[in-house]
Amino acid sequence: MLNRAYVYAMRMHGAQLRASGDPYFAHPIEVAGILTEYRLDSAAIVTALLHDVIEDTQATRADIAGLFGEEVAELVEGVTKLSRLERTSEHVRQAENLRKFILAISRDVRVLLVKLADRLHNMRTLHFIQSPAKRERIAHETLDIYAPLARSIGMHRICSELEELSFEHLNPTARDAIIRRLEQLRAAQGKAVAVVSGEISSRLEGAGVAARVFGREKQPYSIWRKLQRKSVGFSQLSDIYAFRVLVDSEDDCYRALGVVHRTWPCVPERFKDFISTPKRNNYRSLHTTIVGPRGMRIEMQIRTETMDRVAEEGVAAHWRYKDRSYGFDAEAAEADGGRDPLMNLRHLVEVLEHGGDIEELVEHAKLEMFLDQTFVFTPKGDLISLPRGAMPLDFAYAVHTDVGDTAIGVKINGELKPLRTPLQNGDVVQVISGPKPLVPPDWRSLTVTGRARSAIRRHIRQTERDEFERQGKAAVEQGFARAGRPMADVSLRPALDRFGMTSEDELFVAAGRGRIAPAQILEAVFPGLKESERAAATERTRIEDGKAARLYVRGSGLTTGVSLHFSDCCRPLPGDRIVGIVQEGQALAVHTIDCSRLAEYEDDEAVWRDLHWTAEAEANTISRARLSATAHDAPGVLGQICTVIGEAGANIVGLRMHHRQSKYFDVDFDLDVVDLRHLTHLAAALRALPSIETVERHRS
Repeated sequence: MLNRAYVYAMRMHGAQLRASGDPYFAHPIEVAGILTEYRLDSAAIVTALLHDVIEDTQATRADIAGLFGEEVAELVEGVTKLSRLERTSEHVRQAENLRKFILAISRDVRVLLVKLADRLHNMRTLHFIQSPAKRERIAHETLDIYAPLARSIGMHRICSELEELSFEHLNPTARDAIIRRLEQLRAAQGKAVAVVSGEISSRLEGAGVAARVFGREKQPYSIWRKLQRKSVGFSQLSDIYAFRVLVDSEDDCYRALGVVHRTWPCVPERFKDFISTPKRNNYRSLHTTIVGPRGMRIEMQIRTETMDRVAEEGVAAHWRYKDRSYGFDAEAAEADGGRDPLMNLRHLVEVLEHGGDIEELVEHAKLEMFLDQTFVFTPKGDLISLPRGAMPLDFAYAVHTDVGDTAIGVKINGELKPLRTPLQNGDVVQVISGPKPLVPPDWRSLTVTGRARSAIRRHIRQTERDEFERQGKAAVEQGFARAGRPMADVSLRPALDRFGMTSEDELFVAAGRGRIAPAQILEAVFPGLKESERAAATERTRIEDGKAARLYVRGSGLTTGVSLHFSDCCRPLPGDRIVGIVQEGQALAVHTIDCSRLAEYEDDEAVWRDLHWTAEAEANTISRARLSATAHDAPGVLGQICTVIGEAGANIVGLRMHHRQSKYFDVDFDLDVVDLRHLTHLAAALRALPSIETVERHRS
């Protein structure tokens, strides 16, 4: 069958060429080759050979079914549907891709495996595409959708390569800076890595533990993510080099750990046992950090050879012979990890069933695929796995939707706690339920999981519509006014016809949700708009205090007379999780959820208001933020820093240097940035500079 599929694919693709100039049929052969490396079954490899024939040739599904069987036809059709969606509009592509992926995976994970191999080969040849915009779009989609999906099913090797290839196209400057730093480290520490590996091996051998020990270097994109997440400089990362210890059995993992901890001091609170509590993608290993030979701070992973294969290949590691057939062995997969390796993707089907906006689906699914885990317990001792940062309502909805809908309070480790309390590893959580479902709109700020948010969204969708309509109307009126075309007495019929809307209310809702920009409505109503008017309408506005700030912030307690004040103590940015504190005269002070000032109000529940940023704030505004950096005192350093800030699209509006010393100086930058993500990317780019020691977001 493989031979027939090979010949059929070559014949159907004929003289078609790829962007590289190679014959098109070379692509399906490469995709099939990737899947053979993972030892998948014949049906999956045949699907790889045929995955583009329905889309790009005259072949039909019926042709495939007749020649290769119904199983292959169904797989090819599943991959083809996903490929077609990539050609749809930018607005729906990612969400619809993700929707189809999740539903297809719930039936047959091989659809995802073939598509991941397809995307991997496309990324390897992405540099042949001439359009920079198209390369950037494909790289963003890979980083946002495909790499997290690969990680979710444990396929670390594919995930890592997809991330590196995307990083190379999306941020080559940062990647080159990190590679230069790695080359410097390699020259300084390369020999030490071999010496340390040998010393660890000899200690384990002396204790009677057979082990294979080797060092590995962290990938540039992994370093970039860590620079984004943590306020540390490159030189402060402890796991640039890590050591992997592979042993024969699970018992040997713990014996090896004992030898290591008896020989070298461990770093407190840096030990994790993913063998007794595996990650949701079946990853199992012991992690520890020690102060090892030569005083080196060493991150170490201890696992069996089987665990290592599962860590690298994920669900693909469980294809084997059973009952005279070759395919996925679910029993072996469960035995290897103690849980269904696809469970963390299948439960996203519940998010789909609750409906809602496709943008929210992407947001929640990405969130759950990216975040690390927290393990908590029910009062009966059942283990519940949640993303890091999860709160009691996430726990309640993870237990059952009815438990979440009726929750009114929570006890954590036997004590009553606010619903905004982040859960920690090992917490025992007891949900206090009321007599009937009660889901306030502000509950969404008290959750991080897609399952909880989609359930809450089901209850509040209609009430939200009214709020979006009000905000959208205000945004449109503001856009018209900035262009010098007041909206009063103007018919919006041309805009309704252009965007396929039946009423002005529907148009305002779309504007409030950020689906249609006010400038697009303006252009539809006034087709001959001058360039100066168009520029005025699309210009980003600064977020200011006062009643007008309600265009940028929404949530409970925002009545007509309430004015907002953005607190100087934490300087909130769009993208920050925010809360409001009622002040004298009913003004509302906006704080970030982690602001230190909030401790003053912890015992006064009456003054708290749950707030969210609007689509207008996240798409059409600029905000003021401050970064504090410590840099090496050398000629040209300040110029390098300012260049990086400019290349990142931020504007320096203030600069102050202080605490100048012989080797270092501190500098504060006041910056105009778009949102939190913009600021985080900027900070990570600065941390990658050799001259930078630390970069932190400054809070007064």
